[in-house]
Order: sequence, then C-alpha cells, then structure tokens
Amino acid sequence: MPQTRDNLALRAGRWSARHRRTAILGWLAFVAIALVLGGAIGTRMLEDDSGSGSSGRAERALDAHFPDTAQEAILVQSRDGSLTAADPAFREAVRDVERRLDALPEIASVESPLDGGHGDRVSEDGRSALIQAEMAGDAEEAEDHVQPVLDAVAAAQRAHPQLRIEQFGDASADRALSERFEEDFRQAELLSLPITLLILVVAFGALVAAGLPVLLALTSVGAALGLVAIPSQIWPVDEAVSSVILLIGMAVGVDYSLFYMRREREEREKGRDERSALLVAAATSGRAVLVSGMTVMIAMAGMYLSGSDIFTGMATGTLIVVGVAMLGSVTVLPAMLAWLGDRVNTGRVPLVHRLRRPGEDPRAWSWVLDRVLRRPWLSAIAATALLVLMAIPAFGLKLVLPGAEGLPRDMAVMQTYDRIQAAFPGGPTPAVVVVEADDVRSPQMTRAIADLREQVLAADDMGGPVGVRVSEDGRAAAIDVPLAGGGTDDVSNAALERLTDEVIPATVGAVPGAEVNVTGMTAGSRDFSDLMASRAPLVFAFVLGLAFLLLLVTFRSIVIAVKSIVLNLLGVAASYGVLVWIFQEGHLEGLLGFHANGGITAWLPLFLFVVLFGLSMDYHVFILSRIREGFDRGLGTERAISAGIKATASVVTSAAIVMVAVFSIFATLSMLEFKQMGVGLATAVLIDATIIRAVLLPAVMKLLGDWNWYLPRWLEWLPRFRHEPAVDEPARVEEAEEQERVPVAV
Repeated sequence: MPQTRDNLALRAGRWSARHRRTAILGWLAFVAIALVLGGAIGTRMLEDDSGSGSSGRAERALDAHFPDTAQEAILVQSRDGSLTAADPAFREAVRDVERRLDALPEIASVESPLDGGHGDRVSEDGRSALIQAEMAGDAEEAEDHVQPVLDAVAAAQRAHPQLRIEQFGDASADRALSERFEEDFRQAELLSLPITLLILVVAFGALVAAGLPVLLALTSVGAALGLVAIPSQIWPVDEAVSSVILLIGMAVGVDYSLFYMRREREEREKGRDERSALLVAAATSGRAVLVSGMTVMIAMAGMYLSGSDIFTGMATGTLIVVGVAMLGSVTVLPAMLAWLGDRVNTGRVPLVHRLRRPGEDPRAWSWVLDRVLRRPWLSAIAATALLVLMAIPAFGLKLVLPGAEGLPRDMAVMQTYDRIQAAFPGGPTPAVVVVEADDVRSPQMTRAIADLREQVLAADDMGGPVGVRVSEDGRAAAIDVPLAGGGTDDVSNAALERLTDEVIPATVGAVPGAEVNVTGMTAGSRDFSDLMASRAPLVFAFVLGLAFLLLLVTFRSIVIAVKSIVLNLLGVAASYGVLVWIFQEGHLEGLLGFHANGGITAWLPLFLFVVLFGLSMDYHVFILSRIREGFDRGLGTERAISAGIKATASVVTSAAIVMVAVFSIFATLSMLEFKQMGVGLATAVLIDATIIRAVLLPAVMKLLGDWNWYLPRWLEWLPRFRHEPAVDEPARVEEAEEQERVPVAV
C-alpha cells in the first residue's frame, strides 16, 4: 500500500479507520453527553449590568440601589384628535385603565398622568397621556407574568373604542420580541438545512455523501450548545450565542467535511483503493483542516481582548464549536468514510451531475485562471482597484447600537413605541441620570434635582415626562430624561452631550460628594462604540500577529504569511464598504426590508473581522496547501499555482455557495443587526471565493514567482512539513484493518 507521510491528522484518520466502531459510537456518545450535561447545568446568561464607561457604572448603581423591576407605559390617545386630556370621556378612560391595573396582583404601582406633579405625562397638544405602571416581582420574570396586564389593557381598549389604548414596556416588548426572535430563527433553521443539503447533493451527486457534512455540522453544533454551559457558569454568555454557534458551526462543519471528502473522492478517481485514498485525504486535507481550524480559533480568541462581556461569550461559543467541528472532521468523518467505503455514493440523484468529471478541470475556473496567469499585472491591478473601490464607503463607518430603531415595524408593540415616541419624544427609552450621594434627599440635592428637571423641560432637545425615583436607603436617585431624536442618531447624541456637559454639571453634578453617571439607549450606544473603537487595534494586532506566526510555521515562507494577511484584510475592508453602503447610507432598503438608522451595529465590525478573517483563512490554507503540495512534488511555481487552484476550485466553490446561502438567510430576519450580519458575512465570503481566490491570489503569486517561498536564513530552524504525501514509497503502516464491514447505526 502507498505510504503517506505521518502527521497528526494522518494518525487520527488511520486510527479512526481501523477502529471505526469505537470512533463512531464514541462521537455519538460525546455529543449525547454534552447535550445532557448542558441541559442539566443550564447555560448562564449575561446580566444587563455589564456595560462599559459611564453607562456601565450607572447600570451597576441601579442594580445596587433599586429593585430590578419592569416598567410598563400605557398610552391613551385620541384617534382623530377630537378629544384631549381635559375632556371627561378622555379622563374617564384614563381612570378606567388605572382601576383595571390596580386590581391586578402583577402590578405593584400605578402613576396617573392626571395627578398633580405628573403634568409632563400629558403631551403638549393634550391628545395623548401616559400611565406608568410598575410590574410586581423581578424584572427577569415579568415577561412570563405580563399577559394579564395585556388583557386588562385590551379590555379597556374595547370599552373605549373612540380612544387608542395601547401598551409598551420592558415586559410587553420582551415578550413580543422573544416570540418574533424565536419565529425568525425557526425559519432560518428550517431553510438552512434543506438549502445546504441541496447544494451538497449537486456537489456530490449522491444523498449519502451530501448528508455526511450536514450530519457532522449538526452534531458539532449540538455538542457545542451543550458544552458552552460549562464555562458560562464563570463567564456568562449573551442570549445570541446559540445563534452564533449555529451560524459558525454549520459553516465550518460543512467546509471541513467538504475539504476531506472531495480529496478522498479525488484520490479514488485516480485509481487508489479505499484505504489509500482515505489516508492521503487525512494526510493532506486533514492537515489543512487542522491548520484552518487553529487559524479560525486564533481569530475568534481575539474577541477576548474586546473588553466586552458580550464578545467574551461569543468567543467562548465559537471556539468550542470550531474545536468540536475540527475534532469531528479528523476522527468520526474518516471513520464514517472507512465504514461506508464506496457506499458513500449511494443514493445517486438522477439528472444531477457532479461539478466536473473525474480527472477534468472545472471549465469556468480554468478559463478564468488561464487568463489571470497570462496577464498577472492587469489582473492584480484590476482586482485590487475593485476591492479598494468597494472599501471606500468603510472610511465613513459609524457605530451605533440600533436599540428600538433596529426592530421590525410590522409588530404592534413597535407601532405603539413609535406613537409614544411621536407624542413624547424620547419617552419610551429615556436617558437615565443616576445620582449617588450620602443623602439624595438632602435640601441641596432636592433643589439640584428640581433644577435639572426644570432645565430639561425648558430645553428644545429634551423634554418630559421626567420621572424621579429615590432608593429606599436614600443614597441614590434615578432621573428619567427623554432625549430628542431616534435614540442613536445625531440628534439624540447631541442632546446627550448637552445633558452631560451642561445640564448635569450645573445641577446635580455641582453637589459636593455626588457621583453622577448616565445610562439608557443613547448613552449605552455611545460608550459601547467608544469601547469598540479603543479595543479594535488590540484585537486586530492579536489576530493578525498570531495568524502570521501560524502561517509562517505551516508554509515556511514569510512572503506567504504576509500576502495571506494582506489579501484577507482587503476582503474584509471591501465587505465593510458594502455594509456601510447598504445599511448606513440606506441603499436597497426596499429589497432587504429595513430602515437605515445612520450607522452599523456597534458590535458587528469587530465580530465580522474575527469571523471573516477566520473563515477566509479556511479557503486560503486549503488552496495554499495544494499549491505547496504541487511545488514539493517538483512542479514549478506557475504550474503549482494552476494545478492547486484548479484542483480546489470545485470544493471551494461548493463551500462558498453553502456559506453564502446560509448567511443570506440571516439577511431575511426581522432584526436589523442580524440583517447586517447576514449581508456582511455573505458578501465577504462571495468576495473571498471569487475576486480574491480566483483572481488576486494567483495573479500575485505568479508575479512573485519563487519569492513566494522565501524564508530568511535566520528562520531556517523552523520545522519542515511536507505538504505532498509520499504516495509511491513502500508501505510502513501496519495492515490491521478489520476485514468485515462493521454495522453501525448512525
């Protein structure tokens, strides 16, 4: 039997092929244990008090001094403008709502807009009024107990049809949004699996071969969802971590399986027996999977340096799912291929042909590549110019937290939000001024709070209702200050700046010994954006530095390492530019179903960088490994480039189509931030698999020639890895494979 050069992936593949029963059953047991363990422990979710800057300090002060309760606002509004708060019918409707709420055990207190001191809860035109209600119990459980309140408000609406009586608040909005969120992701999951399977059926032409990558990806996601519960007990994760695990797990799980299986099939097409083909695939594609996986994990680990608890949770989830997928692809996948043998081609689909016939180069990519290699200067300049042009809008990138502006407007609760916002600008999500002092009830502080309220109500960019809460211990006060604008736009930011720089220093901030911080949507968005901007260079340096070292060691070329990083950065920059052009500048709003809010979700650029850099390195390492393999086999650089890219074109195309399709599904979801994530990821993968891999990479490598493999003498001590398996030498591995097929239920 031909010999393949030993490496970790080969040893793992050989062992799994020999002990396929153990490998397959062991994998299934591992996934089951992870799921059961995760369910028993439970995943600990991130609390809301983990913000940064002044808003983070304000949130922690609120958590320390005030009970964590949910607030609900009930809007009473004249439908046609004929009634005002001074009319008996309007006032009777308000009193009726208050009576219904007071009778509910789920409501702790009700503040009427008709009582003295709450005149700012009636709109300037008198046609709208806000009733403030505080839910009983803990805020985290309010969502489960808000239905009786919704029913009472609905009953009041039926009793007073001439008025609009609607509800918006912490519990009611959370309930509605949770239902929409779950509905969206059920739709994404239902669409992603059949689309992925269909693409793989076209790629392999057989149902069994198409099902293996999906099976590996799904089991990897399942195991990761269970395992993430363990570190979450120490480092809580954001609720979006499950979606990120699904997204990344499906992407890398399918990718790694494709790399492995297509190489095994290629070797079989060359005439090798089943075992030889499998070992060659393990030694080559299996090793590329390990290098790619390590690169992805390095990129994901950069999120730990972001300073954000949200990113810490995402980093943990993605590291786990990539590690699990990588482990499965070099253990259970070769075991399954060894067990199935040529039966992996069972279930051939009529009229569906492979992307290419055995031994035949892919026609489309061959046509492109031949012309790129014929005119490398022209190709490199044209591709670079196109990427730079696409990246230009990224220079105007503005970070915002979308908040309510990023939520779907076809929901009744968001339509209520918009009506409250129109009648009481900033009222639904006000800035909260948190004052801490020895005694906030002191005469001096009381006057300062009254002065602040007076200045706010007199300002053009701020207004009412201004709510004031004092903690039971008298050491903290929370003052709600509605800001003009949409919450994260320039108008709101200007109002926040005036509040923090002018109003607060002249009022509560002037009281000796007082500590004042501001939270809320606008303040939180500003502080989070500032944090991301300050930490981004550190994350970039970490990811790029470690990726450079890994590529340097893997390919023993300083040029390959530098070139790989530059090309990937070009792709990321181009995807940023497309993202800004669409979502920040407001193009394609009708097609994608969104309303631009003047910025990009604050956490997205950093997240996209680590994810895109990691995923694009998958393709890069896979392609470069085949090029280096040809070079080690004695081909010249140009022939190695041509052979390597043509040999990998079909698998890279298939993997890219899967990723683009899955990521595009996220662009159909309701939430703006997930639309942005889906479009950003899909665009970047498309750019990477076409402009960069098919044009820019071969053009640059052709221009560099043998300089591609340059390694300074002072780095000659780096270990040598042979990329091309020594397939023509006598066998030295022991033939201990079982003779019979082992029946395993999968």
